[in-house]
Amino acid sequence: MSAPTPGRAAAPLPVGAEGTLDTGKLFAARLQAVLARPYLATALFALQPVESRHVPTMAVDPHWRCYVSPAFVDRTPVEELAGVWVHEVSHLLRDHHGRGDRYAHRHGLSGPAERLRMNIAADCEINDDVFGEGLVAPEGAVRPASLGLRDGELMEDYLGRFRLGPHTAHLAWLECGSGADGLPRPWDLGPEGADGLSAQERDAVRFRVARGITGTPGNAPAGWRRWAEEAFHPPQPWKQLLGAAVRAAASAPGSGDDYVYGRPARRSSAVPGAVLPSLRRRPTRVVVVIDTSGSVSDAELGSALLEVTAISRAVGGRRDLVGVLPCDAAADRVRPLCGGTEGVELLGGGGTDLRAGFARALESRPRPDVLVMLTDGQTPWPSRRPPCRTVVGLFGRPHGRSSYDESDAEYVPDGPPAWARVVTIG
Repeated sequence: MSAPTPGRAAAPLPVGAEGTLDTGKLFAARLQAVLARPYLATALFALQPVESRHVPTMAVDPHWRCYVSPAFVDRTPVEELAGVWVHEVSHLLRDHHGRGDRYAHRHGLSGPAERLRMNIAADCEINDDVFGEGLVAPEGAVRPASLGLRDGELMEDYLGRFRLGPHTAHLAWLECGSGADGLPRPWDLGPEGADGLSAQERDAVRFRVARGITGTPGNAPAGWRRWAEEAFHPPQPWKQLLGAAVRAAASAPGSGDDYVYGRPARRSSAVPGAVLPSLRRRPTRVVVVIDTSGSVSDAELGSALLEVTAISRAVGGRRDLVGVLPCDAAADRVRPLCGGTEGVELLGGGGTDLRAGFARALESRPRPDVLVMLTDGQTPWPSRRPPCRTVVGLFGRPHGRSSYDESDAEYVPDGPPAWARVVTIG
């Protein structure tokens, strides 16, 4: 993590050119890191050091091993080693190896140069939280400002804002290991090697650290608090999930099917004197019920209108097949989407009872094949399954903001019924 001191090469030294690892100094540095960042203690003590002469400084793998160069430990003060401990464990807690793999797959990136760029971006994400307040920044530590970038952003944000070039040439030595960018290294011991943590153990460490940050008042930086909240409530690709749920409901057997007499069934010849109807698939009709009660914010209503447009694309872009129904404790009428969302009035503001929305939607003609409910969940639900596919989009609420009835402190709303496909929005 730290740049080699002037006059020393960054490349690994030949085997036998170094002394043995000074574990006393290394563990003293870890203890200092724990004292400076007590909320990371579980993770720091879970990280397994492995002596290695093939890394220039310290590097981690996804199985929570930390490969340590004996020469690096010898030449680095304890105060700086403590910061390196926190730096390396931050890569693992924030899943930079998994995120790097996913980013590379989405953007078609490959090769060591792109992985170096990911390592630099990951360092930019964590270093503004690591150093200071008891931890000394080693020489050469990457900061966003050194690349003309802002503090407080994520690895994925930084990756879209810089490229390798002359201004990053001084970072070519950077090597935080496969735990920072996802690219396996020759020195990695692999999943079956000694001293690694299982997937369950790694998840348990993350959970305990996140609980320590969110469960008690403390001085953890904003970046760590954001990470801890997402560790308990991992973000979902809700736009894709909602679109997939609507498409799956629209294409399910029975949705959009109807019997018509315009073309007799092939089996009519087996029943002389009778004309049997044939089964034909018609375009799928969708009604979107939007919760407009007082507990739904203007921002959530705006999000609902955006989702209506996305839902129309999910069924082939046929706006004439999509209807919108505002509903609080009472339901309005189903309004066609032909003119776009600009003409949709979201009237309401009272209590919530989406059962009225279910009933009014099913009364519309032609009857919908798919019902989509966009709501905060503070509603009673129908006791019986409606005769069509149902998708519920629940507005996500910030951590600590729960659904409740101000007139009854003990009230907890029932969750959506089991027969509905549920997707959390936002």
